[in-house]
Amino acid sequence: MSDASFNASPLRNPVREDEAGFGDYFSLLKPRVMSLVVFTALVGLLAAPVTVHPVIGFCAILFIAIGGGASGALNMWWDADIDRVMKRTRRRAIPAGKIAPGEALALGLALSGLSVIMLALATNLFAGAFLAFTIFFYVAIYTMWLKRATPQNIVIGGAAGAFPPVIGWIAATGGMSIEPWLMFALTFMWTPPHFWALALFMRNDYDDAGVPMLTVTHGRRATRVHILVYTALLALLAVGTAFTDIGGPVYLAVALVMNALFLRGAWTIWRRDEADAEADNFKAERGFFKLSLLYLFLHFGAILTEALLKPFGLGGWG
Repeated sequence: MSDASFNASPLRNPVREDEAGFGDYFSLLKPRVMSLVVFTALVGLLAAPVTVHPVIGFCAILFIAIGGGASGALNMWWDADIDRVMKRTRRRAIPAGKIAPGEALALGLALSGLSVIMLALATNLFAGAFLAFTIFFYVAIYTMWLKRATPQNIVIGGAAGAFPPVIGWIAATGGMSIEPWLMFALTFMWTPPHFWALALFMRNDYDDAGVPMLTVTHGRRATRVHILVYTALLALLAVGTAFTDIGGPVYLAVALVMNALFLRGAWTIWRRDEADAEADNFKAERGFFKLSLLYLFLHFGAILTEALLKPFGLGGWG
C-alpha cells in the first residue's frame, strides 16, 4: 500500500485537531480552583483537634477535590453561553466546541454523586451532606441565580468557595466548632476584593457578557471604594484570628505583614482615577490581584504551621 493510500485509509482514524483529549475534560474541573479547595480543606482537616488516619485523610481530601471539580464542570456547563463571549473564557473546552454541554453536565453530575457518597463512607454522613450542600450552593445558588441577578454575586456566592475548610474539619471531627468558621470567614471576606480587582481590569468582558459585576452596575469608582472597605474588614478579621485556637505567633507575624501590604494595595487602588489606571494598563489593580492569591495561601499556610507545631508544644499561644 502506498503512503497516500495509507494516509487516506479510514482504518487509520486520524485525530481531529478540535477533538477533546484528557486535558480538555480535566480542564472542566477548574484545576486552579480545585487546588485552592484542596489546600484549604487540608488545612481544615489538619487543624482539627483530632488525629486522622492518613488513609482516611487522603480519601477525604480526594473526594472533596472531586466534589470541587464536579462543581466546576457544572458551572462550565451552565455558563457556556457567556464563556463564548468573554475573552478570558472563550477558549474553554465547551465554547471552543471540543466538549458538548451534555457531556460536561453528565461528568459534573456523576462526579458530584461519587464525591458525596464516597466522602460520607470514608468519613461521616455529616461531611458528605455538607459537601452536597456546597456543590448545590455553588451550582444552583451562585452559578444559576446570583451570578446573573445581582452585583452582590461575588459576595454571597463567595460562601461556596469558603466551605472547604469547614468540610475538612467536619470530616475529621464529625462536628462543628468556631475554628472552621473562622477559616470560612477568612476566605469569605477575601473573595470580594480578590474578584473585584480582577473585574477592574476585565470590565469589558463582563459588559459584553451581561454579567452584573459591581464594575458594570455601579462603576469602577464604587468598586474601588468597596475593595478598600472589604480589605479593612478582612484585615481586622485576619489579625484577630491570630488570638484564637487556630492562631499563634507564626500566624500573627504573617497576618500583620500581609494585611499591611493588602491595605496599602487597596488604598492605592482607591486613590487612583480611571485615567491613571488606563494609562498604565491597571498595573496597581493587577498587582493587587496577584497579591491576593499569595495572601490567602500564606494565611492558611500559617494556620497549618501552627497546627503542625502544636504536638511539639510550639504552636499556638500555649
